Amino acid sequence: MQLKELVRDLNIKEINGSLDVEVDSIAYDSRKTKQGSLFVCIEGTVVDGHKYINDAIENGTKAFLVQKHVDVPEGITTVETDDTRFGLAAVCDAFFDHPSSKLNLIGITGTKGKTTTTYMVKSILEAAGHNMGLIGTVANLIGNQVLYTSRTTPESYDLQSLFNDMVEKKVDSAVMEVSSQGLELHRVAKCDFDIGVFTNFSRDHIGPKEHATLEEYFNAKAKLFKMCRKAVINIDSEHGRKMAELAECKVLTYGLSDKADIWASDIIKKTGHTYFKLNSPWGSIDIETDLQGEFNIYNALAAIGSCCLIPGVTLEHVKKGLSKVTVPGRMESVKTTGNYSVLIDYAHTPDSLEQVLKTVKEFAHGRVVSLFGCGGDRDKGKRPAMGEISGNIADFTIITSDNPRTENPEQIIEDIEAGIKNTNGKYIKITDRRQAIKFALENAQDGDIIILAGKGHETYQQFAEKTIHFDEREVVNELLVELGRSE
Repeated sequence: MQLKELVRDLNIKEINGSLDVEVDSIAYDSRKTKQGSLFVCIEGTVVDGHKYINDAIENGTKAFLVQKHVDVPEGITTVETDDTRFGLAAVCDAFFDHPSSKLNLIGITGTKGKTTTTYMVKSILEAAGHNMGLIGTVANLIGNQVLYTSRTTPESYDLQSLFNDMVEKKVDSAVMEVSSQGLELHRVAKCDFDIGVFTNFSRDHIGPKEHATLEEYFNAKAKLFKMCRKAVINIDSEHGRKMAELAECKVLTYGLSDKADIWASDIIKKTGHTYFKLNSPWGSIDIETDLQGEFNIYNALAAIGSCCLIPGVTLEHVKKGLSKVTVPGRMESVKTTGNYSVLIDYAHTPDSLEQVLKTVKEFAHGRVVSLFGCGGDRDKGKRPAMGEISGNIADFTIITSDNPRTENPEQIIEDIEAGIKNTNGKYIKITDRRQAIKFALENAQDGDIIILAGKGHETYQQFAEKTIHFDEREVVNELLVELGRSE
């Protein structure tokens, strides 16, 4: 493809050299450049791609997209634009021939519920006969092919390449988690969203490497609703109602009252099952799902609204899809031989931990044991809040490590402890997460429900100098063998 075709829609400030350059690959990492590459120089918070132009030239690259003036040898072309992050998205969209426009594309944003809602959407649309793609926190899926991922929303080149793979493999619909960082850093720029979904909003992703304020975090999420044709928005909160007002498209609302377009009534919660009556513009139907808790009713309503906006999807498809959906690392049960339960859940914010603990409390016959930590190099404000929530709801709390990263894990635990001290909750501190889980299993009583919160689908633990393999399903099974409690 000619360079002039790739940069046609960009706001170009300056061109040095010829645009009649053939481009057969795009790279934003100089180590992946070669002859025929267009190297897009991204100015990041840690690394500036402009510093690696000479490395790319040595690899044979002759075309560069930059956002500041650079001196290059004769025969090298530079195209300067005002934002190369947006530029990367635009040239990749053009390079792969606008693949997202060939899909029914649903984007889901919000603090919580994104992952669960994407799996619900996938299950419903598959019940309706669609070939599905999914992009998210747990994995990227093309039909039955699983591609593991390192971030919720891929970089724009990887995202457009993934859409292209989906199109080539006859996928017709895709659902993706859209993170605030993905929106802020233009990873989803040029994506052709048919439907945007807003689940909820609460404190998260506030820190030096994320968003400076809650307002900035909210405004980043609002960008999705300037990009999609239709929106499905939870209006049972002030933030949801504000998002509905900001949306620049037709809005369909959902909630737990008849003030919403789609709403649930006659809710029945039982151990292992949730039942409710769906009320919608397409009619009413009784729904059953194995996913528990009020928050999963909201997730189901979000999925229903987005799926039913796609022609040909019926309420029977909805009923069938929701009856069999499973989500890795979300209230996921680990088999034990004792008369107690172990659940793994990704809850890592005050809101999500509170929801999980309250949900489990509803059907627990014994104690609710809460085991969790907080990530290092992230929002410190949520640590005491989560300690206080666990102390108020759980019968016993084990404060431990999550991903301490470059912080002292014991300091993180002290931050959490400051909150639990405001309650009468019983607790213990065990820094090593494996030993903390062992303590929980050793001391489990009949009827207990042990919640391992914060890691969910993750299979690793991050420390200052290393990342180790840490899959809590494996850890529990290994400890049960160690304790002589395996089958």
